[in-house]
Formats: sequence, C-alpha cells, structure tokens
Amino acid sequence: MAGKERHEMKVAVLAGGISDEREISLASGKNAAAALTEAGYGTVEMVDPGEQGFLSRLENGNYDVAFIALHGFGGEDGMPQHILEFLGIPYTGSNSLASGIAMDKDLSKLLYRRAGLPVAPSVTLTRADMPSIDEIVEIVGPQSFVKPVVNGSSYGISLVKDPSELAAAIELAFEHGDKVMVEHRVFGVECSVAALGDGETLRALPVVEIMMPQQSEFYDLEVKYADPTDIHRIPAQLPEDVYAQVQDIACRAHEALGLFGISRTDVIVTEDGPIILETNNIPGMTSESLVPDEARHAGIAFSDLCAELVELALERAAR
Repeated sequence: MAGKERHEMKVAVLAGGISDEREISLASGKNAAAALTEAGYGTVEMVDPGEQGFLSRLENGNYDVAFIALHGFGGEDGMPQHILEFLGIPYTGSNSLASGIAMDKDLSKLLYRRAGLPVAPSVTLTRADMPSIDEIVEIVGPQSFVKPVVNGSSYGISLVKDPSELAAAIELAFEHGDKVMVEHRVFGVECSVAALGDGETLRALPVVEIMMPQQSEFYDLEVKYADPTDIHRIPAQLPEDVYAQVQDIACRAHEALGLFGISRTDVIVTEDGPIILETNNIPGMTSESLVPDEARHAGIAFSDLCAELVELALERAAR
C-alpha cells in the first residue's frame, strides 16, 4: 500500500448491512463509490455485510482501504470497524471503541457532560429498571422525545406532547432496542453541523438550519429524506457568535467521543443557548444528506470530501 497512487488502489465501499437503515446505507454507498471513482481511485467495489460471503470477500479482496457507509446496527456500532481492524484493512471514520460509544446515546451524553457540553435532562430506561410515568415526567417535563438508546435515522422515535402518550411511545422505542431514553423536549432552532478532519485539521463545516415542514414537528424519517431544498438552509441564520458556538460544540463533541474523520452533531439553539442532541459518527452520504451539502457550501466537492476521508484513513494506518 505504501507509495501507491490513487489509480493503483482498490477500495471497498461497505454499504447495506442488516439494520433498519439498510436502504439508506446502500444509497450512501453508491453515492460514495461514484465520488471515489471520480476522485481517481482505480478500483472501487461495493461490499455488502448483509450478503453471504461478506467476510471471505473482505479477507481475500486485496483491498487497500475500506470506505464505511453503513448506518445503524452492524455499521455505526463498531462491529465492521472491529472486523477491519482484525483483517488489517485501513478504514474511514472512527475506530471500533469510539463508534460503539457514539452509537449509544446514554454513553455519549455522559461524555458530553464530562466535556462541559450543554445537554437536555433525560432518563434512560430498561425493562428491568422502569420508573413510573410520574417519576419520568418529574425529570423530563410533560413534553419529551422518546428514542431507542442505540439506533439512528429517527427509527423508533416519538414526540410526546402529553404524559398520557408516554407509555405507548416507550413501548414503540423498545421495539427497536433494549434501552430507551426519554429526553426533555427542547424548543428552539434545530441545527446540524459536521466536524471534518483530525487533530490540527479538525474543523467544522457550515451550520445547517433545519426548516421543519408545517406538517412535521421534528426531524423524522419522512423529513430527513425529502427534497433537501425544502427542509434546510445553509448557512443557518444565527447571530455570528451563536453560529461560532454551534461549530465549536460540534468539534468538542467529536473530540469528547474520540471520533475520527467525520461526524455530524445535531444541536437545538434555545433562547438560553445551544443544547447538544446527539452526534452521528457515520453521517449519511446520500444525495439528500446534510453533510455533502455542507461540504459544497464550504467549497469542498463531494469527491474531494470522500477522498479526504480515505486519505485520513491511510495516514492513520501508517502511524
């Protein structure tokens, strides 16, 4: 691998998988594969962990590097990263430990607090440790978001506007995982911003402001993958100091979770300041996804963005 030019390299784009987000992952992978080909990488192949023979294909494929475009279970949780580490194949994004932490909203929130990042009040539930509805409401208030602790792309998430809706929302979230977080509903301007790079090269991309359609009250699946021109604007219309604060939060969250290469952090800007919601360690790379659009507004072509992630992976492997 040392000294190879791009046109000599063989790249595996890992996409698909077994999670609820399989179709989104495939779309991200196809977009990334086309971008890497455009960037000059010689052989770019899609490799699907959800298909039979995945491991032998990886082991015997003579790949120089893997570009991970997997989402959800078996993707963002550290599993493919661990396999690639075992096989000695460099890969994009965060390592297996950091990926597992970032996928867990409860652990992430613990690290946010330790880093001094602002978070909303919440309570984490298991089947074996279930406070009463009244006890939950006392902590988070009458309006809340209920979500699986480990999942992505808004699967299993409910907006609870009255305590009478809470029990059903908790049951729905338990269908998507064995731990559930109930989090205080924060009102304000919803924003998202990617952190790109590593160490001295780490920087925030332009802040996106989520423009919620009139019929929607939160950034759910239908909104996320609608026409992007209808649901967000870049740059976010925030005061200059608040805009910089949101970008700083994204970089600090990236570092607090030990992430590498790329991440995307969601923030609500309230009257009292920004509140961090969560950080996605493998953000979507579809044509409707936020990060490619942020990169474009920063003057970074999507092919250059994908190539930077590959180069970072190779640099890390060479250390």
